[in-house]
Amino acid sequence: MKKPLSFIEFSNLIANKPHLDNFGPNSNNPYLAFNLSGSDDSLTDWIRNSPCPIIGIGEGKLKSECDLAINNMKDLPQISKNIIEHPVTSMVLIQLLRATEKLSMQNSLIVESFAFSTVQKGMEFKNWLLKKNEVDLPVSKSPDLLINLENNILSIILNRADTKNAITCKMRDELNEILEMAIIDTNISRISLSANGRIFSTGGAVQEFGLVTDPASAHWIRSISLPAKKLIQLQDKLCVNINGGAVGAAIEMAAFSKKIVASQNSWFQLPELKYGLIPGAGGTVSIPRRIGRQKTAYMAITAKKVSAKKALEWGLIDAIEH
Repeated sequence: MKKPLSFIEFSNLIANKPHLDNFGPNSNNPYLAFNLSGSDDSLTDWIRNSPCPIIGIGEGKLKSECDLAINNMKDLPQISKNIIEHPVTSMVLIQLLRATEKLSMQNSLIVESFAFSTVQKGMEFKNWLLKKNEVDLPVSKSPDLLINLENNILSIILNRADTKNAITCKMRDELNEILEMAIIDTNISRISLSANGRIFSTGGAVQEFGLVTDPASAHWIRSISLPAKKLIQLQDKLCVNINGGAVGAAIEMAAFSKKIVASQNSWFQLPELKYGLIPGAGGTVSIPRRIGRQKTAYMAITAKKVSAKKALEWGLIDAIEH
């Protein structure tokens, strides 16, 4: 980990190395961290177009322009380590969050899909695939989802506690079908999403990662199969109840809802970077609209678990069930 720069050192580095290939992947500067004290807006445009994550520490005029803003040094070693190990994926992530900050949610989903399809064929993901532990998901005779419609209230329960409710392609497709029905049936006034078991969901089933052969096909499949598109249409009716962990795609999809109620023992995590991936179930769209792009980048780059208390403080969830 490099020592954070002062703002003057940060300015001088950029002035002395004007070419962007001096920053980002395959350079000596896969990220830049600097103290915000004394900063001015002279480097605003450069930061917005930087090919590497920009980390601001403390308080100062450029804080809102940085990709991550941290209050002290304790988080920087983990941030530095994760970016250095996954420089391309980190670059794609922060550029995506910058680009979609002011786009509509539907257009942002398209951009996220392009970005996800790109890293899905990148070397960082391929390196993870080579090391992936091949363990099959258990087969169950129980349905993946439990569905009930009563008094115009639709209840959807994730029902694979044996897999910690990992979201397989099969579960995703079934969820898509029921959400499509909910869009058509305008009499449905409320949709409740919850899960059986101690874990709400560990997110996308890693056993199915890497099955798509090329980026264009990956984008096509995602453009028609992501539940996120339907969740946007239904978000005013949707309430999610979370118990235990909500990881990756689980919190990404839940964050589209009007209301998230979590148990005291719940926690939230975006672990995709360790696979050489970015959040790809709509998380770069839904989560920033709850907590902002800087905290979203913090979650994705540190991959730290966020407690229910912290999630409530940030606005990632709306209430804690006592």
